[in-house]
Amino acid sequence: MKKLVGLLLAFAASPAFAQIHIDDAWSRATPPGAKIGVGYMTIRNASATADRLVGVSSPACKKVETHVTIKDGDISRMREVKGYDIPANGAFELKPGGAHLMLMNLKAPLKEGEKVPVVLKFERAGEVKAELQVRALGAMGGMHGM
Repeated sequence: MKKLVGLLLAFAASPAFAQIHIDDAWSRATPPGAKIGVGYMTIRNASATADRLVGVSSPACKKVETHVTIKDGDISRMREVKGYDIPANGAFELKPGGAHLMLMNLKAPLKEGEKVPVVLKFERAGEVKAELQVRALGAMGGMHGM
């Protein structure tokens, strides 16, 4: 019985049992020749323990950085950060004008209707795969990019 309880506890603590869910993952189409794209989504943590997004990768680009937008008077500036804290039983939203992913050195332009695979790396949950739905060039968010 002790072995069974130990196995159940080990399984519950493993990344396979992670309770991270990705909702409304999307990006904007890019013009020809653009080398940078963006990624937005809502990261939901159904666990009673906080987690942290510590890295992201995608085969669509050379590197993915985690950024925030900081308002300095009338000027908005983007800054790279080391990751995002995802609260226990909560959510963290990546959205235009706020936290977002920067897809650096795109291998090809992002075209409306395509899907861009990403792998999100969390301290506790491990790797979580998602796809960014590419919306129109001027998309600003919402469920339909309007």
